[in-house]
Amino acid sequence: MAFKALNSLVRAAAQAFKKPSTLEFPEKRELVTDNFRGMLKLDINTCISCSACARICPNKTIEMVDIETEKGTKKMPELHMERCMFCGDCEEVCPTKCLILTKNYDFERFDKREFVIRPEDLDG
Repeated sequence: MAFKALNSLVRAAAQAFKKPSTLEFPEKRELVTDNFRGMLKLDINTCISCSACARICPNKTIEMVDIETEKGTKKMPELHMERCMFCGDCEEVCPTKCLILTKNYDFERFDKREFVIRPEDLDG
């Protein structure tokens, strides 16, 4: 019994001197796998305003809104990221592949309203 207690104390002391396992985010980022699904990105120039992404989304994450482009007013997807479950249905159904899931996982926000992302902010 004394040996088990001593062994536990040795392991606890060893843990006290180990380097912390947390990352200093955002300076250091964790590597993500190839199949990781993160923040959505939109190419405004190739979007044809078909609304397929908004219709297929199970959580109603995507809402089509009017934006001004050099060709006039166009309907584009606006995201409500607090609803997104990163299923990838919107990316699969997009006929022009203008909406894609990236590897970006930077989602910390202080205000819920910052999770509504306008089409202009998704571009690029």
